[in-house]
Amino acid sequence: MITQLVKRDFQQRYIGSAAGWLWGLIHPLVLLASYVFVFDFCLHQTAGPGAVTTNYPMLLFAGLLPWLLFSETVLRSSGCLVEQANLITKTVFPAEIVPVSIFLSSLISHFLALTLVIAGAAIFLKHFSPLLMLLPVAMLLVGLFAVGIGWIAAALQVYLRDTAQVLAVMLTLWFWATPIFLTEDKYHGWAVFVLRTNPLTYIVRAYREILLGHAIPLTDLLATAAFAATAFVCGGMVFRYMKRGFADVL
Repeated sequence: MITQLVKRDFQQRYIGSAAGWLWGLIHPLVLLASYVFVFDFCLHQTAGPGAVTTNYPMLLFAGLLPWLLFSETVLRSSGCLVEQANLITKTVFPAEIVPVSIFLSSLISHFLALTLVIAGAAIFLKHFSPLLMLLPVAMLLVGLFAVGIGWIAAALQVYLRDTAQVLAVMLTLWFWATPIFLTEDKYHGWAVFVLRTNPLTYIVRAYREILLGHAIPLTDLLATAAFAATAFVCGGMVFRYMKRGFADVL
């Protein structure tokens, strides 16, 4: 069932499109080019001390990818139950798998973009590390965290239709509170606390180290695993509790 949902979701996203799945590459590349122009060319932002590489565009791309996977999964999950109302109300359907299928569908585009990062690191940085074997672990942790948050957002959207709008605002704030463009040495005062309590901080650092570095990001992976497990379990509990009234409200 999950396989069918993933296939259906991926096809519907690009149905009638001339470029098709290539939009999964075009979107992150255009974002990358825009951010590189602003932060690298205009503002002269550098990788900063202690960064895994001095190549700012590569550092930016490696940090941007886990955020795109996370935000797309969460934002699209928020409205998935309302969109699948007919299926949920008329059949015995495990609604929990819809956000999971959205993550797996987003993972296809994520793989395509990852290929570009790995190729770019090999060409421009002459870097190809065995740490790439840890990528499935990192992606799994992003998935657990995103699906957990997605379950909560999807359940709330059923009862409160403003949830998706509120979530979009929160994700915007969350985006700029994540060290994707600015290195961590640029954060001061209360911003340091925000940085350290932000789960995406550790996810971004782990991705960068795996893709561009040489050391196993054990601390970051463990911190990410703790946040991911907490979000996944809590999200599942909230979803299961609120699921009882889905058929009546939808």
